[in-house]
Amino acid sequence: MSIYTAIATSAGRDARAVSSDGRLDVKLALQKELGGDGEGTNPEQLFAAGYAACFASALRLVAGSRQIDVSDAAVTAEVGLSPNGKGGFQLDATLRVELPDGIAPEVARELVEATHQVCPYSNATRGNIPVELVIE
Repeated sequence: MSIYTAIATSAGRDARAVSSDGRLDVKLALQKELGGDGEGTNPEQLFAAGYAACFASALRLVAGSRQIDVSDAAVTAEVGLSPNGKGGFQLDATLRVELPDGIAPEVARELVEATHQVCPYSNATRGNIPVELVIE
């Protein structure tokens, strides 16, 4: 049973996306690269924002359990959209994780890998899309 369920409705890439509680209400627009005007956000940007936020929160949880301070950490998610060779499209993602100075490279790698096992977005994408983890 879910402890939380987000609900949003949209009529497509050239419409609005609205959450059931009204807190999210965004104009969507087809990207210029796909023939649109690009005058709004798009699903890939929304996915990137959600993945970055979720991964950063999971990183704080994992690091906190090990008494490692990552309060200055930041995560940038890059979500790509490309043809899948079957008439459709596929996503790929790169997560760029900025950690505070002073964390040893091997500890940083272990933290990021452990976070990748905890983050709900990582668990949802695992085996479905390629996800690259980059520590900066």
